[in-house]
Amino acid sequence: MPRFSFAPADLADRHTALVWLSCALLAGGAHAAGASAGYRWPEGASPDAAQLVRWVLHSGDAQGQPFAVIDKPDARLHVFDAGGRWLGSAPVLLGSALGDASAPGVGDKPLSSLRPEERTTPAGRFASEPGRNTRGDDLVWIDYDAAVSLHRIRSVHPRERRQERLASPLASERRISNGCVNVANLFYDRVVAPTLGRTPGVVYVMPDTAPFAAFFAAATAER
Repeated sequence: MPRFSFAPADLADRHTALVWLSCALLAGGAHAAGASAGYRWPEGASPDAAQLVRWVLHSGDAQGQPFAVIDKPDARLHVFDAGGRWLGSAPVLLGSALGDASAPGVGDKPLSSLRPEERTTPAGRFASEPGRNTRGDDLVWIDYDAAVSLHRIRSVHPRERRQERLASPLASERRISNGCVNVANLFYDRVVAPTLGRTPGVVYVMPDTAPFAAFFAAATAER
């Protein structure tokens, strides 16, 4: 089972959540007003992800909207509410190809016609929107034109072993999608759907081939 981290509202909730699915809990969350002092970050987050979140909180870049950081090198998602409070973190499945840009016209192609090198999850800052796919399933659009979204895990072919890959501790094992970001159903329902699934937000996708500063120079300058 994938390892989730949730941020309940109080100590009683923390105890409940620890029992519930044996989730790893950490005290507190990220508040814009207290990002410098008393800021707590989920265990195991990469230094670049933590730096990016600090910059978002200090600069107000999310403009009072819920936001998420997708750490591609770590294949992990961190979600925050509109007030900058950390809500939870979870492993994700990402595009099978390394790369930080979407191929031209990729959003208009049938999935079956995508070349292996076109199955990337693009990096950058994206204005997200709740939406639905052609089957009516709810999702969060990251880049509508490139048809890249954040959604519940979906098994395309049994041989892909998506559920098993999501539970793997190796980030490299979690590169299997056509470019979309897949997360466990339970985490989507509890954390993503009530925030980014209801209102516009911001999704920050960290690069996996280009330097971090190539996409988030302002965040790098604060170090």
